[in-house]
Amino acid sequence: MHRYRSHTCGELRASDVGTDVRLSGWLHNRRDLGGILFIDLRDHYGITQLVARPGTPAYEALDKQTKESVVRVDGKVVSRGAENVNADLPTGEVEVEVSEVEVLGAAGPLPFTINTDDGVNEERRLEYRFLDLRRERMHRNIMLRTAVISAIRQKMVALGFNEMATPILTATSPEGARDFVVPSRLNPGKFYALPQAPQQFKQLLMVSGFDRYFQIAPCFRDEDARADRSPGEFYQLDVEMSFVEQEDVFQPIEKLMTELFEEFGGGRHVTSPFPRIPFREAMLKYGSDKPDLRARLELVDITDVFADSEFKAFAGKHVRALPVPAVQDQPRKFFDSMGEFAVEHGAKGLAWIRVGEDMAFSGPIAKFLTEDNVKTLVDRLGLKPGHAVFFGAGDFEEVSKIMGAVRVEAAKRAGHFEENVFRFCWIVDFPMYEKDEETGKIDFSHNPFSMPQGGMKDLEEKDPLDILAWQYDIVCNGVELSSGAIRNHEPEIMIKAFEIAGYGRDTVEQEFAGMLRAFRFGAPPHGGIAPGVDRIVMLLADEPNIRETIAFPLNGNAQDLMMGAPTELDESRLRELNISVRKPATEK
Repeated sequence: MHRYRSHTCGELRASDVGTDVRLSGWLHNRRDLGGILFIDLRDHYGITQLVARPGTPAYEALDKQTKESVVRVDGKVVSRGAENVNADLPTGEVEVEVSEVEVLGAAGPLPFTINTDDGVNEERRLEYRFLDLRRERMHRNIMLRTAVISAIRQKMVALGFNEMATPILTATSPEGARDFVVPSRLNPGKFYALPQAPQQFKQLLMVSGFDRYFQIAPCFRDEDARADRSPGEFYQLDVEMSFVEQEDVFQPIEKLMTELFEEFGGGRHVTSPFPRIPFREAMLKYGSDKPDLRARLELVDITDVFADSEFKAFAGKHVRALPVPAVQDQPRKFFDSMGEFAVEHGAKGLAWIRVGEDMAFSGPIAKFLTEDNVKTLVDRLGLKPGHAVFFGAGDFEEVSKIMGAVRVEAAKRAGHFEENVFRFCWIVDFPMYEKDEETGKIDFSHNPFSMPQGGMKDLEEKDPLDILAWQYDIVCNGVELSSGAIRNHEPEIMIKAFEIAGYGRDTVEQEFAGMLRAFRFGAPPHGGIAPGVDRIVMLLADEPNIRETIAFPLNGNAQDLMMGAPTELDESRLRELNISVRKPATEK
């Protein structure tokens, strides 16, 4: 028999009754019933119930072992009997009567329980992540991640893509976030940067003639943590294609996402094909460029209705309305609580009206609406008896943010929200440039290396704020999975695009010399995208925080509490690297 096991803890069935077996695993739980000791033994594959009877060496050995100790047991498989079957376990028809026990690894006192979710705080869980990962939910999440990545690789190869690796030690990146830098011992005073993304390398692969590339790429950005963003490092499905237009990128990615979410989504429906929503339409209708389409409500721009109004709360402001059908049975508390929600999201309040059976308006602002206002709102918003309308007023960005959140929350509370579905969409036609409201400076609004729609002609003839780019995002259930673009592969168009944003030719030639040099030796039109693997798994696992789908994440302060990183270097290491450390004044 094998030194440690003849079977795994998830393997035994009724057909194994009478068999002598050897199992190894962790002591997951224990119960003493009438002097008989029952042990749940757990390994990667599942749980098997052990039985040890009083007066046996096995009982004495198991009775004094703590939970999470690792043991090897020998014994005979016996039937539990119909009345004792555990239908929740694949091994639930049998148990193992233990005859011999060997302790392989004793466990000390546990900082938190493993077999229950006892609400321990995240910092504690990350400090003892090796224990946290033993929990069923966390183990399941990591195995889901493994299966998803394996499926991605298989599906990408089937779609005609070739997996390639790109460097980890590279030059500083223009991606926009802060780099993590690595000192060079052999080149004193110089630093490598860890890649924020393989952006330039994958474009250079297209210039090199490889046509269809993909990589499960590690990326490094010195960013603050969010629920959907891990600080430090993350993984993305990096994709690039040659001789393509926007729709050519959409087709394989849409097929991949549909298959992935159908295969691993636990039966939740995937809506397909994915709608294409222009950026400006998304901001107007949903208040966000990552709309949650499970909310079956839309915002309506009614700024013109109140342009000359004497109602000071709306006059001269951007005004957005959210019509919500079938709320006739909602109490006043529904409206008050929605107002409180809006205030939590930065509003000063939330105006609303209700439409009665006689089409009369009631509510806090009804008395301020003229007959013309009422008629226009009824026609524009398609109002009927039982409708409510929430209003937001202010500047465009502020109203979009607040009313976008109100839209989703109102849909959830009023029964206009789809559950158990994955609603994807493509956000397209992003503006190439935006104006800084404080300085008035024109700058890139998204990816500076995207091809402008209209090419050089639009750059030379259009107002910069009217120029659209071949940029796109893929969004699922209100989560942005990725940005992508058709790349600007023509040097003179790139130089002109940067010139509009205030960068001179010499600066562009210097900062992006490698890319420009490559493009001047014959570059194909190309484009790509890079969906975030961590976010994909977060959605599939239905987890609210991305760290729950990563085996060893950093905490919100970009610290590894388990390994103690980041750490200080001693003086000899610093001298070897030819660097000195200057601490903030508060730490002197």
